[in-house]
Amino acid sequence: MTEQHEQHAHRFERGTDGPKVIVVGVDGSESSLRAAAYAAGLARRQHALLALVYVQPVMAAGAALGAPVAETTDEIAEDLVTHIREAAEQVKGIFDMRWEFHTFRGDPYNGLVKAADELKADAVVVGASEQAGHRIIGSVAIRLVKAGRWPVTVVP
Repeated sequence: MTEQHEQHAHRFERGTDGPKVIVVGVDGSESSLRAAAYAAGLARRQHALLALVYVQPVMAAGAALGAPVAETTDEIAEDLVTHIREAAEQVKGIFDMRWEFHTFRGDPYNGLVKAADELKADAVVVGASEQAGHRIIGSVAIRLVKAGRWPVTVVP
């Protein structure tokens, strides 16, 4: 071995170059809540910020028919925040971690892309799709992986 290589081989490197921001998509489904739990564990171990993101769907057709779409999606977001706060309170003092809750509007894929860009995500975690049709047209998770912009973890 060369002298320079020997110096690098014996140098200890502290694991500080892991993810600093982990974005996880949540929508209240079982798979998204499992993804949030998985991402929380990653964030805790990596001392990263956990950014929980709910993408509020924009349903122009529903709004045109008089359906209270915005109110419904706001209620979902509020319920998610309440659920997340309760879960965080249960582990307070046992597990300490930083987390934030964000809402974005749009379709799930574009909303998560926008969130990951704006929050400068190092990693994205999503739950596996629970809809059968996604096997044909592609799920949000597959589209995120194909985008190739961040490491993406899909939690079953």
